Amino acid sequence: MVRAMAKVNFWDGRVFKKFLETTSVVSGTLSVVVIFFDIPTDWKLKLGCAFLALLALVYVVIWLRSNNLKSIDIKIEGSEVAIKTGDIFEQPGLKAIAFNEYFDTQVDNIIIAETSLNGVFIQKHLGVPLSELDHYIEQYAFDDNEVLTDNLARKQGKKKRYQIGTICLYKDYLLTAFSKFDQNNKAFLTMPEYLEFLITFWDKVNKLYAQQSVSTTIFGSGITRIQGHKNISDEDLLKIMLWTFRISEMRFKYPAKLTIVIHKDKIAQINLLDIKSARNGL
Repeated sequence: MVRAMAKVNFWDGRVFKKFLETTSVVSGTLSVVVIFFDIPTDWKLKLGCAFLALLALVYVVIWLRSNNLKSIDIKIEGSEVAIKTGDIFEQPGLKAIAFNEYFDTQVDNIIIAETSLNGVFIQKHLGVPLSELDHYIEQYAFDDNEVLTDNLARKQGKKKRYQIGTICLYKDYLLTAFSKFDQNNKAFLTMPEYLEFLITFWDKVNKLYAQQSVSTTIFGSGITRIQGHKNISDEDLLKIMLWTFRISEMRFKYPAKLTIVIHKDKIAQINLLDIKSARNGL
């Protein structure tokens, strides 16, 4: 049962390497000890068996820890990147909140679900009347190419559309147009659009972050459907985010960093050891 659920194979080379690094210290220490202390003959076998049992226990502990990583720190092209479980609203600096292409704010489980990230933001963290946020977005100085043709045929929600990847900086939040909406108000993106969003998003962040740390969740991990990739995993989405970050011009200057926050219920699906072991997190 445990092995079937394990993200890291029991005989994974990285686990074995960490085991060798740990045991080399222990073995070196014991070697020094036996130089100065004689071990009685009748104790040698018992101590030898105990030592082997200890090594086996150390290996199992390293393997279990590798399977249960909750956070890692990596460097991508000189930028510090933290990947961890937690609550994005408790992170310092700027926090990215994904909206749809209309910057809708209507939380009714039709346009915006109460349990979605922007639903939680609007209901629990906004702190001002919703009309104030709507007015702020309406008056925000977007670039001309960020505002698209209005969708006058839309029956529910706002009609003004924005280019995906567009960011509205509101207090310490980066409100970003992430998902497109179909005629039934279902969020979707194609994979090329998902990549376009990420490249645009990192470019906008680079212009706005003002040497503040930035936190985000895994884009596409919620209810947004990526067409043609309905079974794509959160780990794959995370790797795509890291890859687009690496090829973008976005670079955080110390002490600012990027933090990708993973929901505690989803961390079991993500092999952080793979990401930490790979070059630049990929």
